Amino acid sequence: MTICTAQLIYFSPTRTTQRVLTGIAEGIDPSDVIHLDLTPPGVQGRTFEVGTETIALLGAPVYGGRLPKVAVERLSRVRGNGAPAVLVVVYGNRAFEDALLELKDIAEACGFVPIAGAAFIGEHSYSTEAMPIAPGRPDAADMEKAVAFGQQIRQKLAQTALDRLPPPTIPGNYPYKERKPSTETPPTPITIADLCTLCGDCAAVCPTAAITVGDAVITKAAACIQCCACTRACPTGARVMEDPRILRTAAWLYENHSARKEPEAFGVGSL
Repeated sequence: MTICTAQLIYFSPTRTTQRVLTGIAEGIDPSDVIHLDLTPPGVQGRTFEVGTETIALLGAPVYGGRLPKVAVERLSRVRGNGAPAVLVVVYGNRAFEDALLELKDIAEACGFVPIAGAAFIGEHSYSTEAMPIAPGRPDAADMEKAVAFGQQIRQKLAQTALDRLPPPTIPGNYPYKERKPSTETPPTPITIADLCTLCGDCAAVCPTAAITVGDAVITKAAACIQCCACTRACPTGARVMEDPRILRTAAWLYENHSARKEPEAFGVGSL
């Protein structure tokens, strides 16, 4: 198969998944690269089409061993039209569990033909200087593996016709890991008023439009997905996550899942 275009399709609030897909595309080395960013709230409800002679790179973060619900909703509205698809999830150094399998099922339901998958590591959304969880990931070594993964995909497509490629074996379980139900008010980042300049950067990066900025910063708890994009984007450090439930989870992750994990690939050689 001649790869004319690589279309990067991703939900990536903190840009981590986007970075990994960009590295993979570098290894594939197509004639053109197109980005379809499903993160902004303005894409909600819209349908997208993937063109011919295109390889699609589908990517999303892992939240508690699953794909975020909002990512599922947006990815499910992309029509694959038989395009080969590379599936990528990025997790915060604990485990990706059923997320990659879930992404494979979504891709197939949308008309893509999955040919390979991978799980990469990104700095956890709850990571802080006091409790770093995969800090700086994906790092230079991760990005080298992303490029190498892309090169393996290019070689695979050059050697075998798409209709003869066996589907990749993707780990995971049916039924998927159950999402934790909660009757409590969801935890959200807060704004330290003395540090806030009302610049609006937090609202600009929120994937669900949960934040509004006027005379103060207001967060709609029901819409917040705890991605912490707003805390990363705040130029003054005014936006912080201090909810005790999140801090307990962050402490547990720091204590039990700080040992470095490496990316894994499926459907190609090892990374």
